[in-house]
Amino acid sequence: MDRRALLQSLPTIALIPAAVWAAAQPEAARAAGSGSTVYELRVYHASEGKLDDLLKRFREHTTRLFEKHGMKNVAYWTPLDDPLKGKTLIYILAHPSREAAASNWNAFRDDPEWQKVRDASEANGKLVDSVDSTFMVLTDFSPTL
Repeated sequence: MDRRALLQSLPTIALIPAAVWAAAQPEAARAAGSGSTVYELRVYHASEGKLDDLLKRFREHTTRLFEKHGMKNVAYWTPLDDPLKGKTLIYILAHPSREAAASNWNAFRDDPEWQKVRDASEANGKLVDSVDSTFMVLTDFSPTL
């Protein structure tokens, strides 16, 4: 499924957790209002039968490591309907800027703790077949996050 079809299939109600998070983060709202914050939509297409292992890795390690490297966890979803059900993880991260996002990802990938976690979780095969990433900024008519 292409990114456009995926985005069109997400119900608007699914974005409410992001708004709730943003309301509790006034410093992020000020940054978003300044136009510098970028949001990254990531879609992970899990390897066959590996979604539960991927979710466990995120739950137990990845989200904490993202924060360690300057990436704000906004929200995470798994689709309810086919063809994505049971094999897709969708999430949004916030970065202070596009340049910070590149730096954050480099630091994350180079982190020895991440490398150890990744290698251990993939001892029985890769967890992800492919990743789609889209960087976004709020429109001028968007509610402030």
